Amino acid sequence: MKIDRLVSAGKRFGAAFGALIALSALAIGHPAQAEVRELRISRQLGLGYLQLYVTEDQKLIEKHAKEAGLGDVKVSYLPLGSPATINDAILSGSADIAGTGVPPFLLLWDKTYSSQKVKALTALNAQPAFLNSNKPAIAALKDFGPNDRIAVPSVKSSFQAIILQMAAEKQLGADKRTALDSLTVSMAHPDGAAALMSAKTEITGHFTSPPFQYQELQNPAVHKVMSSYEITGPATFSVLWMTGKFHDANPKLSAAVVAAIDEATEFIQKNPEETAKIFLKIEHSDLPAPFIAQLLRDPDIQYSATPENITKFSDFMNRIGSTTHKAENWKDLFFNDIQNRSGS
Repeated sequence: MKIDRLVSAGKRFGAAFGALIALSALAIGHPAQAEVRELRISRQLGLGYLQLYVTEDQKLIEKHAKEAGLGDVKVSYLPLGSPATINDAILSGSADIAGTGVPPFLLLWDKTYSSQKVKALTALNAQPAFLNSNKPAIAALKDFGPNDRIAVPSVKSSFQAIILQMAAEKQLGADKRTALDSLTVSMAHPDGAAALMSAKTEITGHFTSPPFQYQELQNPAVHKVMSSYEITGPATFSVLWMTGKFHDANPKLSAAVVAAIDEATEFIQKNPEETAKIFLKIEHSDLPAPFIAQLLRDPDIQYSATPENITKFSDFMNRIGSTTHKAENWKDLFFNDIQNRSGS
């Protein structure tokens, strides 16, 4: 299956980050507003951020912002292949809202606990992440050797990197939870998929996400080693988050974003075929729309703004010392916009 255009999407993140900086510089000269008139959203790549593709295509945030009395709000979307780069964009003020996997968010929640007070605005979805390999001898984590390399979005901080530690602890023992860290390399999902399927690089494993993991498995030389659901069960994969300062200064816009995500979620659930076309159009991909639509009907992939099993990540990261603050429950991690929902 062709992935050329998805590969190019992963390589665009550097230019996109430059655009973020430029937008930030322009914003400095604007006079103070009660609420911002321009919203900058950075996100990772793939189906884990599908609501943002829909809100971009249908201008749903603009719609709900206008309904909230905010007038015309300009919304910019900047895809970045690395959660570490997205974290830097938020901390530097080059982006206002971030869409990443749960662990990168938790690291910022912990790091800014007493300063910028990052919290999640809403969950986005629950989906499994697969660790795939192109090496027949690798059937389990214990089979990776010193010459193997595993591509993840960001070493030590991405969803996949943390799941790899959780899996190593479970399969290899508590003293081996970081045993595979030295084998991981940071690669955007499209680039990791291309490397794995080419079998011409040192990459023998790719811990990725939909749709990339399913593209890889269509290659007869690639097989699945494990799924994140084997470690956590169905669990929130990605969240939308921001600093407390931005949220508190923009309560109506924050509520408009939640309303837009809810509308996009309903659209995805009711219109998988049209949603697939939107995703492929924004990604400039020539993947078949029926392939993406089929994934959207997969019962393991659920789009929901309600957190699910998110504390499995926060508990683990706190226990091993990746974070210093402990969340007593999921509500400690989220702003009040979805506190009335039943999460976990």
